[in-house]
Amino acid sequence: MWAKARELAQMAPPERNRWVDFLRAVSIMAVVVGHWLMAGLYVDETGALQRGDLLSVSEWAHWLTWGFQVMPVFFLVGGYSNGVSWEAVLRKAEPGQVGKYRDWLASRVQRLITPTFPVLMLWAVLAVVLTQAGLPRDQIRMATEAALIPVWFLAVYLLVTAFTPLAYGAWKRFGWLSFAWFIPAAMLTDWLRFAHDVPYVSFLNFLWVFLGIHQLGFAWREGKFGNPMFALAWFAVSLAVLIAITVFGFYPVSMVSAPDGFSNSLPPTCALFALGAVQVGLVLALEPLGRRMLDNLTIWTATVLMNGMIMTIFLWHLTAFVLVMTVCWMALGGFGLDTIPGSTAWWLSRPLWFAIYILALLPMIAVFAKHERSFGPIRGGRTVPKARVVAGVVLICIGLGATAGLTIASPEGVTGLRIWVVAAPFVGAALLGFGPLYELLTRRRAKSEG
Repeated sequence: MWAKARELAQMAPPERNRWVDFLRAVSIMAVVVGHWLMAGLYVDETGALQRGDLLSVSEWAHWLTWGFQVMPVFFLVGGYSNGVSWEAVLRKAEPGQVGKYRDWLASRVQRLITPTFPVLMLWAVLAVVLTQAGLPRDQIRMATEAALIPVWFLAVYLLVTAFTPLAYGAWKRFGWLSFAWFIPAAMLTDWLRFAHDVPYVSFLNFLWVFLGIHQLGFAWREGKFGNPMFALAWFAVSLAVLIAITVFGFYPVSMVSAPDGFSNSLPPTCALFALGAVQVGLVLALEPLGRRMLDNLTIWTATVLMNGMIMTIFLWHLTAFVLVMTVCWMALGGFGLDTIPGSTAWWLSRPLWFAIYILALLPMIAVFAKHERSFGPIRGGRTVPKARVVAGVVLICIGLGATAGLTIASPEGVTGLRIWVVAAPFVGAALLGFGPLYELLTRRRAKSEG
């Protein structure tokens, strides 16, 4: 794998911005480490298994979320990459060409969702098997919920990606104003949510916050952050705002779930928007230094290697965590789970546990990383109507959102599975012209016609 990554690294064109790839890898790895660090199961005095949470027992750890909640960085990188990709489509498209957006969106969706199918299928099968085996349904729900939480991000990222042509056009026409309006939009949404208890309005911030950060990716690509002093000023002002609205203001310091149930991430708030602006200023101020660092072939090769398996790591890291916890609890009688999260003994044991999680993750990478590169053909824009593209993307987003929000495990029914939740992404992909369900239907149609 290293030899292949080194070969690809040497083939990279000199004009490629390697800092984009590095930030993508680092942001996902920060999420992985954050999940492994914040979540923790332990056995209490009665011998019962408890779902621990570092943030609920260590208030100082709330500050760590400013470094580990780096989803905004991924959307910044997404804005940069989507801008490059969409501009290439516009540049190569022939006058009057039909379906360029549909083909482009289907291709972006396929690259993001194809690695997701194996983990969804595995946990769907496990949910059914464990239900039939008589395992308590609350434990099945806990396991599936923990393993599949990361897919919420994919649903939001797909929606933001779908808006790329409009967002890119707005940037070209209005410049900074196309970013600035997202700030009052997010503030208004929070005001309606917290001051007037308007139901469901908070979900709009999934768009306002992440589309706003995504818009900064266009600004980055056009060199608006090219002066490190400007990026540092952006960082300083954003940090002042973040401190003002958290330390001295209404929002909690924690950028994920706080002990009282308040979450700055699900749905996003103005605090997460401010944190995203802080992170944008910091990583772009470091860009000149980072790009010089990535001239080193070894570091660049490691970056290429990581990007080649990044979705697999992201999607399977909590499955590895659940596997390790299950073995320790059910096979080893709770061995190693006698330390409470946040205690001195718990912190001292983290390096060992991280090594165990990595060892559990490695076989999953070896088996499933190939799905990040095994893309089949997608039907052309002329044969896939626009309505099917829209319906496919919506179904995928609904399925992934419900997987993270409701979980695929059902408290009722014989199967113990919310079949519609699992089916939605597969049906959505089939409408777009790819995925396991589409391949199955295509083979059956070919067989019947033959």
